[in-house]
This record gives sequence, C-alpha cells and structure tokens, in this order.
Amino acid sequence: MSSEKRQEKKTRLHSRNKNREKYDLKALTTTNPELVNYIKPNKYGEDSVDFSNPVAVKVLNKALLSHYYGIKNWEFPDENLCPPIPGRADYIHQIADILAETNFGKIPIGDKITCYDIGVGANCIYPIIGVTEYGWKFIGSDIDPKSIASAKNIVNSNALLKDKIECRLQENRRDVFFGIIGRAEKIDFSICNPPFHSSFEDAQKGSRRKVKNLSGKKEKNPTLNFAGINSELVCDGGEYKFIHNMVKESKKFAKNCFWFSTLVSKQSNLKGIYKALELIGAHKIKTIPMGTGNKSSRIVAWTFFSIEEQKSWRETRWGEKTSLPH
Repeated sequence: MSSEKRQEKKTRLHSRNKNREKYDLKALTTTNPELVNYIKPNKYGEDSVDFSNPVAVKVLNKALLSHYYGIKNWEFPDENLCPPIPGRADYIHQIADILAETNFGKIPIGDKITCYDIGVGANCIYPIIGVTEYGWKFIGSDIDPKSIASAKNIVNSNALLKDKIECRLQENRRDVFFGIIGRAEKIDFSICNPPFHSSFEDAQKGSRRKVKNLSGKKEKNPTLNFAGINSELVCDGGEYKFIHNMVKESKKFAKNCFWFSTLVSKQSNLKGIYKALELIGAHKIKTIPMGTGNKSSRIVAWTFFSIEEQKSWRETRWGEKTSLPH
C-alpha cells in the first residue's frame, strides 16, 4: 500500500476526532482564504500545508477551528505556542471516555462538568475544544499575564465560549492547584500539557530535529514550527519535575477533583510518575496511549476516589440528564 493511501485516515486519532480524515484543503481554504498562500506540493506531489512554517501552521489551525468547531476569532501573539489541533482534541476525547466509564458508558455533557486546564496558554485551545464538543465549563490558569489576557480576548470574541471559560493568573510559578482552586471548589477533571524541556538549549535541539524531519533542512537556529515562548516550553527540571510537583499537590486537592491527568511525552518518565502516585495513595491510575503523525505520547490519569465516592460524585454533580452515549 502506498504512503499516500496510508495517510488517508489518521487511525491513531480518537474515533470522535474531527480530523481523522485527510484535511479537506478545498473546504478549509474556503473557510480561510489566506491558507491558499501556504499550500504547496509535498514529496508525493500532492497539495499540502508547509508544516515547517509556523505562520502556515497557525493559518491552518484558524481554518480548522472555524470549519469544524465554529470558532471565528482566534488571535494571539505569533511568539506564543500554536498547537496542533487534532492532538489537542484527542486529549479532550480521551478524558470524556474516562468520565463515561463512571457514568454507565455515557459521556457527561453540559455545564455541570468543570475542567481545570493547567497552563491554558495564549491560544486557549483545550477549553475551546471541550466547550464546543461537550459543552463543559473550564477554568484555565497560566503564569504569564499576557497569555491570560490573550485567552480572555479569545473567549470574549466568540459567543460560543462566553461564560464557559474563566481564566485565572497563577502568581506563584511553583504552584499548580494552590492559588487557583479554592478549598471548597469542585472540578471534574484537570488536564495539563506540561513544559517539555529543562532549558532553552534543549528546546532548540528538539526544534532542529523537527524542522529537519519536516523540511529536510538543517538549521542552526530554527524557528519553532508551532512557535512558543520560553515559559510554555521550558521549566526547571523539565517535564519530569513539573509532573512530580503536580502529583504532590494533587494529594492536597484529592477531594476537590474527581480525576487528575497530564500528558507525558517521555516514556522514561513513567516509572517515576507511577511510583510517586503509589506513594501518595492514588486509588486508580490509568495510562492512555496517544499518537499523532510520527509522535507518540500518553495520558496518565489518577483519582483518589473509591468506587463508592465515585458513585456519590456522579449522582450529586452530574445527574441523569447530562450525558450522551459513549
């Protein structure tokens, strides 16, 4: 089977993902005519987007959000991270499946469900998908005031998002839940795409590899094809330390949040994460494989609730009229 045929359907994506099929460039360029400027033949001679160009990726994402999700205004500074939409959507769909397991196989929908997005970023992408796909409400935190301002502007510029997403500034960059989630506040799940790199130099190395894979060119100081400011990509100790701090704090909020979760990019970090979760007494831990293109990742999710506590949470917060078939 040819490479072109293998790419017709992105089978690694979730079955409910709107972008499992090959991009309909004709429909997307109708939605966002600017996209025409960034389409060129790939190595198979087929029309494709120049994924090595961060501007092209952003214009494509605007078209995807408009065409599939009804989001007409998605503006944020070019230096901020521009995420790949299909992979972000997969995270949200996987979380929906986790909630369905506790709800007789039905996904709980509507504004009775509240999600906490740790590091909402200037693009506000996870809340956008969660609101438009399932009608959930979101709390989004970030350590960067400019990112919070940008996310708020996106929310206020789209009627679909208004009153569904609350953006909160995290004033202490060492904290994850403290300073954001109130002691009496309840959230149904938390999500996080943690900073991957431990230094800017490390981020540059990763970008060089990515640009070479996408364009076949070697560049000493490449532009990140999905952009991203330092705080979005880098933190002290990288992904491993960030997640361990999150795990430690989650224990303090064990009864505030039904399910905690995070993306884990490095498989080598899993053993230490599992050990940390075991030490703090997580009742159940789930690991869900994720994959887009050539990249593999996974979600690690955990809850401190017993079966009885899960039943009580479902009955008191969700009710029977807030669900759809899985």
